[in-house]
Amino acid sequence: MAAEPKPEILAAFQAAKGFMPVGEGLALYTAATDAAALGLPLLEVGTYCGRSTILLADAARAAGVTALTVDHHRGSEEQQPGWEYHDPTVVDPEVGRMDTLPTFRRTLHAAGLEDHVVALVGRSPQVAAVWGGKLGFVFIDGGHTDEHANGDYEGWAPHLAEGGLLVIHDVFPDPAHGGQAPYRVYLRALESGAFSEVSVTDSLRVLRRTGTGI
Repeated sequence: MAAEPKPEILAAFQAAKGFMPVGEGLALYTAATDAAALGLPLLEVGTYCGRSTILLADAARAAGVTALTVDHHRGSEEQQPGWEYHDPTVVDPEVGRMDTLPTFRRTLHAAGLEDHVVALVGRSPQVAAVWGGKLGFVFIDGGHTDEHANGDYEGWAPHLAEGGLLVIHDVFPDPAHGGQAPYRVYLRALESGAFSEVSVTDSLRVLRRTGTGI
């Protein structure tokens, strides 16, 4: 049965700055709740302003584990000036660059979830290279180029424990609907033989580790 966040958590998610639709958010929450039962940390790549982090943090809180979220907070390619998803309200006027970290911190504070999240501020491959533990959940929602999507997968999927869940966002089989890098990573995971599909909700794919490798 699908887990559902409490109304106040769902309201905090909907109020937070970000792009994930409610339906995908509910599927993410169900997956995070499932994975949290392994007793291992839940990890997200691509924090932005913390919209999806709210759901992971609440699932982690309920299970007594920790949510980890990785981002350099300078924005991905499509969030830079002149691009479709640019938001000038999260530009640091002093340095003239994107900085979503302050907004993210306010998001967690407003939701009462600060104590259940560890923010790892840095580029995903660099953080993954120094991470030594196992994870019960890896959510890939970072940069959408092949370089970044593959870097996130190659950096973090090896840390996913047997039975853990790999979740990939913005998977669009039809190029008319969006970029193809996350879709190619999704296909790569399935073709590896190390993962089996659990669910599909719009552009959100949930896979379970059932074998070794990536």
